Amino acid sequence: MIDTTIRPLERGDLARVAFLVEATGMFPPEMLAGMTAAHFAGDEGQRWIVAAGEEAVGAAYYVPEPLTEGTWNVLMICVDPAAHGQGIGAALMRHIEAELAGEGARVLLVETSGTEGFARTRGFYDMLGYAREARIRDYYAAGDDKVIFRKALA
Repeated sequence: MIDTTIRPLERGDLARVAFLVEATGMFPPEMLAGMTAAHFAGDEGQRWIVAAGEEAVGAAYYVPEPLTEGTWNVLMICVDPAAHGQGIGAALMRHIEAELAGEGARVLLVETSGTEGFARTRGFYDMLGYAREARIRDYYAAGDDKVIFRKALA
């Protein structure tokens, strides 16, 4: 694995994280400023972290699920395509799991697409010990199911 430290997102990371979300096709990078505003305002329910050495090579965004007790959802995790397969994504997920478990969270969810293009992503969560909890057919578009992964933290 590349030598990185996992830490909260800082304003100086935004340009690099915008590159990461664009390079991985997560969402349009123009959305990043609005998505991170609550984090920078100190909202503990909007958590952004990065895996960074000289620059961010990975990022994750996770939030508590409304109307639940101790359930969180990873809404985004991305790693620089040039660094795929080096353990950065797994390190980000382990960090999230340990942090939330230490705070008494019970369940961590991750949602992804059921298309062939996301087979590697689904395999990643399988490898990390997440259970395929649900599939919602045609969720994102016709023929594009939502697959929900779950891991108990407590």
